Amino acid sequence: MPNSMKPMRLEDDRLFLLDQSLLPGREVWIEIRDTEAMHEAIGALRVRGAPAIGIAAALSLAQEAARAGTVAERVARVAAAAERLRAARPTAVNLAWACDRIVDAARGLASSSLSPASWSDGIRAEAMAIWNEDLAASEAMARHGATLFPTATRFLTHCNTGGLATGGGGTALGVILGLHREGNRAIRVWATETRPLLQGARLTAWELRRAGVDAFVVADGAAAFTIRRRGIEGVLVGADRVARNGDVANKIGTYALALAARAAGIPFVVVAPVSTLDPAAASGEAIPVEERNASEVTAFAGVPTAPDGMRAENPAFDITPADLVTALVTEQGAFSPPSAAFAAVDTPS
Repeated sequence: MPNSMKPMRLEDDRLFLLDQSLLPGREVWIEIRDTEAMHEAIGALRVRGAPAIGIAAALSLAQEAARAGTVAERVARVAAAAERLRAARPTAVNLAWACDRIVDAARGLASSSLSPASWSDGIRAEAMAIWNEDLAASEAMARHGATLFPTATRFLTHCNTGGLATGGGGTALGVILGLHREGNRAIRVWATETRPLLQGARLTAWELRRAGVDAFVVADGAAAFTIRRRGIEGVLVGADRVARNGDVANKIGTYALALAARAAGIPFVVVAPVSTLDPAAASGEAIPVEERNASEVTAFAGVPTAPDGMRAENPAFDITPADLVTALVTEQGAFSPPSAAFAAVDTPS
């Protein structure tokens, strides 16, 4: 997928993350040497985006698997590390899914009488499979999403859902960039700032500029007016978890955009890989919503923006009811209602 940006890289056995908390001002790659460093990186949003943090966690667990010890000792260490990483971001189900997949592989391979080195090679292969599957899923989602917009040219998106949020492809932004690369129409994009940490202004704008897309940043509070004023033809967002009834957890502000899209009579489309579907969550009520530090709201870049001692609420995500979602796009297709995506997963291929 040309023009995409991978948020992580491997150099032999060394794992590096592009520190997204410093973009767009500086492009700094940080080396992750252990579970604690990865836990900090995920919690501090140095790596973020539901698919990306799952991949990053899997690669970190592969590092743990390669450390000295018997196979039994390594399995125990990987399982403990997985529990630590799962706790870093509770809302994004991809993180728990990837950790569980690596732990399952660790335990399964342990029953095969492999040497410690061969066993750890198997764990690394599983982590790389998670990454490669995500890249393939991004390409498939871009194709399926494009079918929903055969002629549209004006889109609004929220937060960051491009290569930085995935293994290097993209979800919602991947669909938009795919339409842009077709080259047969002039795509124009409005990206919300996405307060309080400005993932849209800092990261989505950066990716759109790199790809040469005609784009604007708008304040979150201006999004509904922009939809009306600029004739937006589709709102595309990602997801951190999708409940079985089709309710969607995504970056705070998504629910308001879904309401605005409904009022304007335009499609509100969620794009997310199958790993984001959570059959254990019956509805959005069962999805935990991460509450981040109040200082993200009461200050910016360390400078206070509210009176000293002012309390703040800072939910990182909200829940959009399924009936506001026009379609849910996964690597398996475009589904309406969004709950239909679960039937496709449950049906053997």
